[in-house]
Amino acid sequence: MPQPERSALHQAAQDAAARGWHVFPLIPGDKRPAIRNWETRATTAPERIARCWAHAPYNIGIATGPSRLVVVDLDRPKSPDDTPPADWSARGVANGADVLKVLCDRHGQPYPSATYTVGTWSGGTHLYFAAPEGEELRNTTGDSSKGLGWKVDTRAVGGLVVAAGSTFGGRPYTVLDNSPVRALPGWLLELLRPAPLPPQKPITIALTARDRRTAFLRSAVNGELERVTRSGDDQHNNALYIASVALGQLVAGGELTEADVTGWLLTAALQVGQGEREARRTIASGLRAGVRRPRTVAA
Repeated sequence: MPQPERSALHQAAQDAAARGWHVFPLIPGDKRPAIRNWETRATTAPERIARCWAHAPYNIGIATGPSRLVVVDLDRPKSPDDTPPADWSARGVANGADVLKVLCDRHGQPYPSATYTVGTWSGGTHLYFAAPEGEELRNTTGDSSKGLGWKVDTRAVGGLVVAAGSTFGGRPYTVLDNSPVRALPGWLLELLRPAPLPPQKPITIALTARDRRTAFLRSAVNGELERVTRSGDDQHNNALYIASVALGQLVAGGELTEADVTGWLLTAALQVGQGEREARRTIASGLRAGVRRPRTVAA
């Protein structure tokens, strides 16, 4: 008979998937993924979810990109020395929710409530919004120039959030507002929309010989780079992984160097707006997978 904890987590995972959110397992009692390539493997399929959560009492992750979500994470200080910068402190800010209120006042907008909301283990809040059509918003952090402000992170393409029903440090994530997910307010979209990419130079590869073998390698590399640069808005990371596996096979066969392949793929990933840290992780993972099936090219 299933353990009560496992049964509750399984049900919470199914409830999230029933909303159309792509879920995957996190380490039990933790916020870290229990699987690799979690964004591409996240699912809404009830059978897959049942098999997974029958295996262990995993916490529940939601891949925000495939789920077409933008989640605004309003955090709280976790220690006495975790204090706001002077510009926020001067406005009486004590946590992420206060920062969002200041932003609302600054832009003459109401506080964006009345949407699905989760209370986090630390006393923070996750506000769920539907990602706008035709836009690819990335993750932001409160301490970056592209972020909304101190203690306010956002999770979108390439991101994850811990779902209600999970626990961390023995404390639960709970639903505070079970309303339908509302559209991301337009003024927040404007603040989160990434700046246009500058004109991109063509990616050049250092394969200059004119023999048939080199021509094949050049074609193979260019084909995989195009797979990334021509991928759809919600498919960049998946395309990058597939390209990394394919070129990783040629690296394993001694046809290409890992440094060259990583450089080419990273350039392609940055051109489509992927974050460097996320892209490097995906490339490294794909190269490791490609090593299992070395490929060589006849001269």
